[in-house]
Amino acid sequence: MKWFNRLRLTEKIRTFSVSPEKGKKALIIFLFLLCAFFAGRLGAMLTGHHRAVETAAEGNWGLSFQQEGQAPVANATMDYLKQYNAYYAQKTQDKVLYLTFDAGYENGNTAAILDALKKHHAPATFFVVGNYIETAPELVKRMIAEGHTVGNHTYHHPDMSKMSSKETFEKELGDLETLFEQTTGQQMKKYYRPPQGKYSEANLQMAKDMGYKTFFWSLAYVDWYQDKQPSKEEAFKKLLGRIHPGAIVLLHSTSSTNAQILDELLAKWEEMGYQFKSLDQLVSQ
Repeated sequence: MKWFNRLRLTEKIRTFSVSPEKGKKALIIFLFLLCAFFAGRLGAMLTGHHRAVETAAEGNWGLSFQQEGQAPVANATMDYLKQYNAYYAQKTQDKVLYLTFDAGYENGNTAAILDALKKHHAPATFFVVGNYIETAPELVKRMIAEGHTVGNHTYHHPDMSKMSSKETFEKELGDLETLFEQTTGQQMKKYYRPPQGKYSEANLQMAKDMGYKTFFWSLAYVDWYQDKQPSKEEAFKKLLGRIHPGAIVLLHSTSSTNAQILDELLAKWEEMGYQFKSLDQLVSQ
């Protein structure tokens, strides 16, 4: 079809050289076709953008930081996520932030993190997996004793976006609930974070149907590679430069950098006027 359209345009252009009258007519037709072409392209782009917004809740969670001190643009808007009881930040101008930690395994850094949180009276949510509860039950109990929330990061940390079966999805979260209750004697808070930020609309609905609230994040940095930890300067550049009102901050409890800097980081955020609140306070807004 494209070659046929090009052929028609070529023929029209050729007639321009036949006579001034025919050439003028051909030029008008050519310009008309050219305008129609670009109008079609623009319409397709706008339609594609609209569809992208409508189906944003698929794939990998992503952020685009466009202005320092302001919430980033995410895969899906806060309003869009509300229908699934899902959050990535709070829409506010108040200097509040919500600390969360993903805990896949214990490697000696959590105690220092808990010490810093306790010093600053900063509540946090630890999203744990089965391995963490099995290997570090005393730390899980300490989290609870010191007023923190323990959330569901699934039992095996799989790619949940590939789970189309409701039964399989529910088992990943349900098995962790059971282990948590057996270990602590308490029911697990129904707060869920998708492993690696991989999710789908169907996942969000399944979590909601189970009574869960889903939490993404609006600030994180590459802190999870044990053999390639960021320097203090690199961490502060991201975590101080990109903080914003209503931020849900994601850090990893496996990070030695986080363990080393958290006390100073919390102090710097306090100096900037930020207050630390729990996810309970976010969802009650």
